Amino acid sequence: MSASNLAGAANVSLRTSPIRDAHHPAEARWSTVENMQIVERHGANDEAHARNAGIADVSHLYRMGFKGQGVAAWLAEQGLPALSQPNTWAPLASGGLIARLGLTEYLIEDGLSGRASAKLAHREPALRVYPVLRQDLALVLCGEAIDELLLQTCNVNFRALDLATRPVVLTSMAGVAVTVLPGERLGRPYYRLWADGTYGVYLWETLAGIAAELGGGPVGLAVIDEIDQAPSHQASS
Repeated sequence: MSASNLAGAANVSLRTSPIRDAHHPAEARWSTVENMQIVERHGANDEAHARNAGIADVSHLYRMGFKGQGVAAWLAEQGLPALSQPNTWAPLASGGLIARLGLTEYLIEDGLSGRASAKLAHREPALRVYPVLRQDLALVLCGEAIDELLLQTCNVNFRALDLATRPVVLTSMAGVAVTVLPGERLGRPYYRLWADGTYGVYLWETLAGIAAELGGGPVGLAVIDEIDQAPSHQASS
């Protein structure tokens, strides 16, 4: 992994994923990334699961939200991409992303090396700009059968969306409110998903169970890291 492993750091209080207790594979290999324990690998079938219907916990990525009438102008002053349309997103040079959720709310999430959200969290917002603490469950859903999983859990036809417009969809999945960023990696569906962490275990177990029926299942961060850094990643962002 390209991020620093902080497992041995002294006097550091680890953050906890909303689904930490739902990870219990016997073959799991754990690591500490961004001050949070994550599953590096679930087992020998990670690659096969990712090709079919993989689900991965990426809650360790730092993120921050802002809302208010002055937020668009303030974020532009911080050097972030302008998003002229609601419910769209843009990649950040650091590998993270910025998403416009509706008219006046934004989500900024770091990549493996960037710290855009952390920097913004320590800056004084302008007038009519209000920070939003984000402690989401953050997932990756990937693989050839992921669209079938979405059809079983959500009433949005993601296949009909134009990925070139970089859409952001606010909907519900298995009865839980979610924010979904649909995309593609290596010629296969690749979705980012955020949900209220208090529903994390239920949502994870529901989606992981359906993924298993489709020939997939949980995958570790190592496989997601490989997919993200593949050459086609930049073309599809």
